[in-house]
Amino acid sequence: MNLVTEKPVKSPAAIKVLVIDDSAVVRNLLTRELSKDPMINVIATAADPFIARDKIVMLKPDVITLDVEMPRMDGITFLRKLMAHMPMPVVVVSSLTGEGTQTALEAMSAGAVEVVCKPGSAYSIENLSAVLIEKVKSASKARIRGVANLPPARTTPKQPLSATSMAATTDKVIALGASTGGVQALTEVISNLPVTSPGVVVVQHMPARFTQSFAERLNESCAIQVKEAAHNDTVIPGRVLLAPGGFHMLLRRSGARYYVEVVDGPDVHHQKPSVDVLFQSVAKYAGANAVGAILTGMGADGADGLLAMRNAGARTIAQDEATSIVFGMPMEAIKCGAAEKVLPLDEIAKAVLQLAKQAGK
Repeated sequence: MNLVTEKPVKSPAAIKVLVIDDSAVVRNLLTRELSKDPMINVIATAADPFIARDKIVMLKPDVITLDVEMPRMDGITFLRKLMAHMPMPVVVVSSLTGEGTQTALEAMSAGAVEVVCKPGSAYSIENLSAVLIEKVKSASKARIRGVANLPPARTTPKQPLSATSMAATTDKVIALGASTGGVQALTEVISNLPVTSPGVVVVQHMPARFTQSFAERLNESCAIQVKEAAHNDTVIPGRVLLAPGGFHMLLRRSGARYYVEVVDGPDVHHQKPSVDVLFQSVAKYAGANAVGAILTGMGADGADGLLAMRNAGARTIAQDEATSIVFGMPMEAIKCGAAEKVLPLDEIAKAVLQLAKQAGK
């Protein structure tokens, strides 16, 4: 007797997904894990971009998962062609090798909206399903538009911060939080901050190692210094501290000195690092001397923290719907009254600097 395994019935509104990976094992794994959710329908797989191209035209998927290191055509070239001719949400599925993280960041700069680590790296197979499903659902809600690539590398070496500035601190702090689409949004904001900017603390939802690579790429291109935060790093003018993936980052104050703690702990809003964790600490220790901005992202992480900042006297901003790739986090901040101003992305850098001058007065 032949036994037939029935496939789960999918909703007509299910998200149509195309899985692109040169490994048959990975294609099968991703298909199996995504298919566990009734709202996701894996309509096809492809072993390389050439096969994928024909299936995209024929099947019109809602979301693509993309391996960035593939034969015949690399994922970055494919992604740029896709965004030029048929833009759609793309989730990068990458290893955590040094080369892999750099390539995945190139993909996110070119327009990919989410990143997931392959099993055996940041996530076990047991955790992969929930993470991958959440990222695909988040990506399906994304508005795909022209992307802000990282600025070109600086032609002159960046001047190191002086010993004096390393010992001093600022009485103003800028706090930024982002998730889906945050690579592009943070690139836009941070690349427009001058070396005279107050110290900046940032949470971007991103796996371990990706945050280090992202910080290094921004540091090479921006006037302001950018680094992945380490425990007890001082918050000083001209420096951006990016929370490391897999850890929470909190602002602390000792006398006139602001510094950060990098700590482990449970996920908050299913995230680590969490924007809420950072913003709550900024509200407590910087209060009216802070400016907070919540940028594009799925979910509600950061809304309560931004409200706490506003209630403590800080100036607060939410990115507007028109320029957000995903409006979830800014929308939740606006709904709860946390945002003093709602601004398009290209006005946020100027606004945080202006509000920082007014903060505490």
